[in-house]
Amino acid sequence: MSDQGLFLTLEGIDGAGKSSHLDALEALFKAQGRTVVRTREPGGTPLAETLRGLILEQPMDPLTESLLVFAARRDHIVQVIEPALARGDVVLCDRFTDATFAYQGAGRGFDLAVLSTLEQWAQAGRAALPASTLLQPHVTLWFDLAPEIAAQRLAGARVPDKFEAQPVEFFRRVAQGYADRASADARRFVRIDASQTREQVWLQIESELTTRGVLAGRGAG
Repeated sequence: MSDQGLFLTLEGIDGAGKSSHLDALEALFKAQGRTVVRTREPGGTPLAETLRGLILEQPMDPLTESLLVFAARRDHIVQVIEPALARGDVVLCDRFTDATFAYQGAGRGFDLAVLSTLEQWAQAGRAALPASTLLQPHVTLWFDLAPEIAAQRLAGARVPDKFEAQPVEFFRRVAQGYADRASADARRFVRIDASQTREQVWLQIESELTTRGVLAGRGAG
């Protein structure tokens, strides 16, 4: 329904090509009369964008990194995501909590149970949902790509941040982290074969969103 907010996230390892489809997704929903809030993580608010710079560029241990990620997420949820969903908007977000479990958890090897606790803390005390309910995307497009191919795509594209500069083995762990998250929440995740051409990827995105009843303002299915 048009008055129902939709929270759609794009996930995948660096180089998977997810961000390149945000323009088309935004245009698609706007063409159907929806108001779109386009955002990203870490980031999305002035405070969270400041924290993003620290997270992506400054060396730190996994706990410090995770605390900053969840601090940025808390501000992002309270200031941007929940108000937009309450208005009935479509929120298109480049990464969300799945990325934390994939990068800091699987990639860095940080304790998943601690990440789950931090997730609970970061989302506590919000009026929009009961205390025991975590805000999760309605649909997550997971751009699945072999880390070796992703590395080839990233090579020479720009000066890498500290994550993009990681070795392929790091991204193998991250990719497995995403696969584990998708397996645990198959109803929410849509696997996109990111090894296809850009045009083929877009056709798969349209098809999957149509099948799930997400397009034409019909809700998240």
